[in-house]
Amino acid sequence: MVQLRRITVNGVDLHVATAGHGPAVLLLHGFPHSWRLWTDVIGGLAERHQVIAPDLRGFGDSARPKDGYDAGTLALDAEGLLEALGVTSAAVVGIDVGTPPAFLLAMRRPDLVRQLVIMESLLGLLPGAEAFLADGPPWWFGFHAEPGLAESVLVGHEEGYIGWFLDRGTPVRGVRPDVRAHIVRTYVGKEALRSAFGPYRALATTDRQIRAALDSARLTVPAMTIGARPVGSALEHQLRPYADDLEAHVIEDCGHIIPLDRPEALLALLTPFLAVDLRADFPA
Repeated sequence: MVQLRRITVNGVDLHVATAGHGPAVLLLHGFPHSWRLWTDVIGGLAERHQVIAPDLRGFGDSARPKDGYDAGTLALDAEGLLEALGVTSAAVVGIDVGTPPAFLLAMRRPDLVRQLVIMESLLGLLPGAEAFLADGPPWWFGFHAEPGLAESVLVGHEEGYIGWFLDRGTPVRGVRPDVRAHIVRTYVGKEALRSAFGPYRALATTDRQIRAALDSARLTVPAMTIGARPVGSALEHQLRPYADDLEAHVIEDCGHIIPLDRPEALLALLTPFLAVDLRADFPA
């Protein structure tokens, strides 16, 4: 059973869903998502794990501060959340906007991050994504990145706009009405939109943070990249030169929002990868 709570970390009140017991798995969503992105995988993961699925700062039902949407600050939020819950070792899973903070957390705290899974995103402007970016970045990156612009024209049209991303990202399975309604609700209003566009407005800062992290260290924790449409193998190509232990997959016939479009295929990859023998710490 999923439990909902509020936890204040790094000066921000976060709305957090938790379920299950065992080795911790932290799930970091992207745009336009909330913790409900993980609706169809939480149950499977919770059979063996303590699942922690927050709404990122500015998203869902979490607080909407004016700043702190760069990946480094989002990683500090995630680190603080784990520590607030008494977690000393966690697998971290990130998708889309949740990928850069998941990556930076693993780089900064390999003692805390047991494994890393990142999907359907890019790691800043690292080499390797040239094919994906051959025609330029997706159109909404520039639209969202311009301070004040997108929210000034989208208020009153949130359902259609957010719905476009949800439909485009789930061509196989679509989004259940209850999940769609929950997600759309959390993006209604100027402040909700402003904060949701925060990570796009911090992209330059996030890119510098990623490059700085890799200037001084390699990714040492076991990692897995998962691609679908449209990112495919671009993330793997970016990360491969910097990772000591990397497994990579592309799920065919799957849209960008993997946990909603092909949850069974995602679980089929996550379950064996996360099956680390921690029986000494988590006896049956």
